[in-house]
Amino acid sequence: MSRSARPADEPVQDTARSAGLVALGAGIAAAAVGTAVVGGFVAAIARMVVTPDRKRTERVPIVAVDPVRKTVTLERTPDTELQGRYSLWFGGGTGHMRVGDVLGTTSTTVTRSIIAVDAGDPTSARRGRWGGWFYLTPGELDVPVEDIDVPTPNGPAPAWVVRADDPAAPWAVLVHGRGVTRAETIRAVPVFRAAGYSVLLASWRNDGVAPKSDDGRYGLGSTEWEDIDAALRWVDGQGATSVVLMGWSMGGAVVLQTLLRSSFARLVDGVVLESAVVDWHAVLKSQSQAMRLPRVVRKVAQRVLRTPVLHRLAGLKHPVDLRELDMVARADELTVPILLLHSDDDGFVPSSASHALAQARPDLVRLEVAHVARHTKLWNHDADWFDARILAWLTEVVRPQNATTAR
Repeated sequence: MSRSARPADEPVQDTARSAGLVALGAGIAAAAVGTAVVGGFVAAIARMVVTPDRKRTERVPIVAVDPVRKTVTLERTPDTELQGRYSLWFGGGTGHMRVGDVLGTTSTTVTRSIIAVDAGDPTSARRGRWGGWFYLTPGELDVPVEDIDVPTPNGPAPAWVVRADDPAAPWAVLVHGRGVTRAETIRAVPVFRAAGYSVLLASWRNDGVAPKSDDGRYGLGSTEWEDIDAALRWVDGQGATSVVLMGWSMGGAVVLQTLLRSSFARLVDGVVLESAVVDWHAVLKSQSQAMRLPRVVRKVAQRVLRTPVLHRLAGLKHPVDLRELDMVARADELTVPILLLHSDDDGFVPSSASHALAQARPDLVRLEVAHVARHTKLWNHDADWFDARILAWLTEVVRPQNATTAR
């Protein structure tokens, strides 16, 4: 029977072996496809981190506009229900209105006063884009404004200059954040003017105003600092001997890199940061959790950004190492006073890194915390609070330091 069974067993074994090879091959193919899919997803996440938005999306539903009562009713969100003054763009960015007080709320909507409609017909708008930058040009503040071009490595970058009456006045260089323009920084012009400063409102690469970089990608501060270095070179040419840098959101990361890398940082005797990116790891962790991304995806995406050759998957000309942009880890390299303004409910850039930096350098860093002002909207929510904190810091910290240095 064994002899008769053997021939019968052999094709069974061959079939099993063939089936096993087919299964193995299918498994390898599936793994390859899976790896390619995951790899493509990670590369997409890495690209998203460093790619400027080509189109600013209007996500806030506009429920109703009453032109007679001058009110607008919007979907209720943590941002739209905040008291204060804000901008609302509509019509694909062609329309703009300024809104004020909250007049009423329901469980799903908020009705606010309309301060002004600057462009477009809001009655036909169905969605809008909520924003913190309130003014469109510094001329709205009834101040003398110069339009200049700052020579940068990528070409001339437009800037606004608002000079103090005193030609020997110190300077403030204002640096906007990600996805916005220099108009974001106009909100700080009044307080610096009140403190006797001349002000330069800078633009930087890939912001839609300044020239693009070769790769058209954000360096998250690792490249943009060169444009603020150029702004410092410009004010140095104006005879500046004292400069305060102020940055919002990613503009904070740009300012901090300028401090560490610019040869003109010798002019800087103070820094103000509003809702600033102090550590990109904290930002990406928060955003990836909000997107429900696995931790490994975030980690690998960060590795893609910093690794030579792999960085090209994100469209970058040069790698971006987030470890070099971690100013909590590099806190001992800071040498000038810093005022941090941050809201604990920021919603985009966690305030945790600002708290950590203040704890790491209590000798240099003053942290002023809001609780319900959201991201880059501290002025909008409470302009008096915003102005008072900056003015007090300039008076109590920067001015005495300058007087000591002068002696």
